[in-house]
Amino acid sequence: MKEFALVLFSGGQDSTTCLAWALDRYDTVETIGFDYRQRHRVELDCRGPVRDALAAMNPRWTERLGADHVIDLGVLGQISDTALTSETAITMTSAGLPSTFVPGRNLLFLAFAGAVAYRRGIKRIVGGMCETDFSGYPDCRDDTVKAMQLALNLGMAQRFVIETPLMWIDKAATWRMAQDLGGEALVSLIVEATHTCYLADRSKRHEWGYGCGTCPACSLRAVGYRRFRGETVRA
Repeated sequence: MKEFALVLFSGGQDSTTCLAWALDRYDTVETIGFDYRQRHRVELDCRGPVRDALAAMNPRWTERLGADHVIDLGVLGQISDTALTSETAITMTSAGLPSTFVPGRNLLFLAFAGAVAYRRGIKRIVGGMCETDFSGYPDCRDDTVKAMQLALNLGMAQRFVIETPLMWIDKAATWRMAQDLGGEALVSLIVEATHTCYLADRSKRHEWGYGCGTCPACSLRAVGYRRFRGETVRA
């Protein structure tokens, strides 16, 4: 029996690695992205070229890559007051979280992904959530994802399985996973074509990719890349 998967695909490093991971495992893989008026909306422009490049990288992946879905979640940007949905400085909040935390974001992503998966007859939903090497967002934690899986299955009378291949690995291991899946070609694609920087900076090219180099997303990506390449990184 053929297995189908739906990947939460933003156009960034983690979701690109997850998409390659899914293409390596499932017979048909569809993707879903969300426009929530994010400050780094340039990531949405990266999605198409990255999908095309992944499909061209491996004949099996060419056959397996299915439809793409982009959902307008502009209302999330309207009700959010964060550094990821407005031109404000990235700081630490009184809750001990970066001001880039968008409350409810991953919960909504998974809910809408579940609705699309229900319509498409897909049982496996793949997301790049990680609580090993992350900014502390509570909606990236394994307990949250498991709770959402239960809620989706109860609310839709389904047997969805939410896969999180990055949950228990750090960013260095994420780079290594990409290399294992697609060799240096996939690593180079992630460096050149994906976007993770919260400030939407595509003007600066670093060894690990494009970005401001200082926001939380860039910092995690840079440190992980240097460790992946075997460099000693000071704490």
